[in-house]
Amino acid sequence: MGKHPNSRGFVIARRRHLRSLVCISALGMAAAAVAAPTPADAVKLQDLSGNMQVGDVVFIRVTALPFRKVAGTTGSWTNHVGIVIDTSGRQPLIAESTFPLSRITTLSRFVARSEAGRVAVTRLKAPLSEVQRADIARAARERLHVFYDTGFDLNSRRQFCSRYVREILHEATGVDVGEVEKFSTLLSKNPDTDLRFWRLWYFNRIPWERETVTPASLLTSVEFDTIFDGSVKYGRRSGR
Repeated sequence: MGKHPNSRGFVIARRRHLRSLVCISALGMAAAAVAAPTPADAVKLQDLSGNMQVGDVVFIRVTALPFRKVAGTTGSWTNHVGIVIDTSGRQPLIAESTFPLSRITTLSRFVARSEAGRVAVTRLKAPLSEVQRADIARAARERLHVFYDTGFDLNSRRQFCSRYVREILHEATGVDVGEVEKFSTLLSKNPDTDLRFWRLWYFNRIPWERETVTPASLLTSVEFDTIFDGSVKYGRRSGR
């Protein structure tokens, strides 16, 4: 039997469906968007690729509306993050939690989604052993094909990008990166936060006590050194 339209289960299912539709629409627009021209002095993709290692964390800025709001709320340019799990091929492979499922993609495809080709790469200050690098790849693959969490809940059964990277590094190295914050703390840090958007996103019930972790807090983590922060040239010959 189907759920009654006034039942609690029906209401919850409807909310999840509506939120998914918003995500699908926004991400579809992002995929169709053309990245802005990169500066003339931007590095070539192959030059960046040659300096990357397993365990490096890669930050970009995607143009879908919800993620632009994440960047605005956290006061940062970045709103999406992935982690390098393989450098043995033509270009590094990036593991990421994205909509609808966590997956592996090439560096060129990852960078191509970033506005103006903006990219930052960070690396743990403590050098990684071969065992730790293997553990990073294993931990990332074990978390593949998990549904994306549009509620950004650190304790849900689903995943989102910054949580994905944080948990992989913790499992493989024991190092905690980023800052765990309640929504109440996060949203109060920036007085220009668009609460109207977040009220709409959470159906007028912002989960103020929910814990989360953001790409911005990973980018500024004291556990990382920044090895690159700029723009990257990419194109058809980059293997996208």
